[in-house]
Amino acid sequence: MREIQDAATRTRAYSAGQSSAADEIGKRLIAGKAANSATTEAGKAAARAVAQAAAVAHMGAHAFGAAAYATKAISLTKVGRPDLVQDEIRWQVAHLNEGELSALRRLPPLGTDRSGPLGPGLLSRGVLGRTIREIQNRIG
Repeated sequence: MREIQDAATRTRAYSAGQSSAADEIGKRLIAGKAANSATTEAGKAAARAVAQAAAVAHMGAHAFGAAAYATKAISLTKVGRPDLVQDEIRWQVAHLNEGELSALRRLPPLGTDRSGPLGPGLLSRGVLGRTIREIQNRIG
């Protein structure tokens, strides 16, 4: 899963201003493809969280996908502990800074924009959709 580790490193570098959007856009699909080689559903979800985070350079809405897949990974590893899913969502929201909150508040509500990751597709269903809707509700 070297591709996933590389994507996480690139995401941190982009966040710190050490990489450009153009550089990251060209590499955004690498981690997503690598997620398919994970051996568990929780592992796939965790890898997809990293892939979504790496795709933020391409489109900010992927931040919600990263949060949702991280929550999904927890939901798959802690079966029977729904409180941990809520704890994860609370933790994610609590760790957003003002700039991140401002950017996320500008994005359309999940399922209302037919283009992009917040459209009525995969991220709008199941635990992914519930997570994104809850985060959007919490951040106002």
